[in-house]
Amino acid sequence: MDAVLLATLAGVLFGALAVAVRAGLRRAGDPEGGAFVTAALGFLVAAAVAVPVALLDGAELGGLWAFALVGAVVPGLSQIVFVRAIRDAGASRTAVVIGTAPLLSAGLALLFLDEPLRPALAVATVAIVLGGALLVWERSRPPDFRAVGAVLALVAASLFAVRDNVVRWASLDTGADPVLAAAVSLGAAALALLVYLTAFRRARPVAARVRTALPAFAPAALCLGLAYIALLLAFSRGNVTLVAPLNATQSLWGVLLAATFLGRAEAVGPRLLLAAVLVVAGGVLIGATR
Repeated sequence: MDAVLLATLAGVLFGALAVAVRAGLRRAGDPEGGAFVTAALGFLVAAAVAVPVALLDGAELGGLWAFALVGAVVPGLSQIVFVRAIRDAGASRTAVVIGTAPLLSAGLALLFLDEPLRPALAVATVAIVLGGALLVWERSRPPDFRAVGAVLALVAASLFAVRDNVVRWASLDTGADPVLAAAVSLGAAALALLVYLTAFRRARPVAARVRTALPAFAPAALCLGLAYIALLLAFSRGNVTLVAPLNATQSLWGVLLAATFLGRAEAVGPRLLLAAVLVVAGGVLIGATR
């Protein structure tokens, strides 16, 4: 399967992840506990695929340290930021803001990976900025919407952009098996989140929080595990400026899935849909003119 199909599949799954996290928060309103459960079960999903692949192919283990390091931060500690963004801004609006990541990824790739500069990047930038402006000037928002959620989503998008470039560099430099790398990244993410929960535990014990979050966030974990496999496979086969924009179609998928499964609580209207279309169009333009 080539980079285009894998990156698009990752976009669908990450869009579904945002909706699944929102549904999980409705059942168990614990962002940190939900972030840990999502990463831990996502690791088990990825490991179930990675271990047979590693045994059959005799995959090298030496290059996995880079994926463990980046995984501890993204999707590790960044998962808390992501889940809190969905709690405060909703799944659809967080997904749209996350869609700005290709612009940030492209800029980092130009600076650090010597990927080529294309004039269409300016046009794509305008489209993405217009999409963001539509979000700012929305008239209809969910009753529980908080502006800090959009800020957190932008922080998450920035972290994802850094992740995209580090993962692409590691994929080229280490030659690690991408499926095994996905499992290692999610394992490191789960470990980092467990340390966080233990160090900053609230009144409830960690074990009790995990038990509560487990059934609520299991669907999100499945989405994360499969999405990360697809994403790292895509980065092993294509440039950041190709994979990141197609992965960012999660913005549009997130809006459509939120409207379908979350209903009126997300207050998805024409302006939000247009914002998603503009952001995705800008991201795809970045990839198409790579």
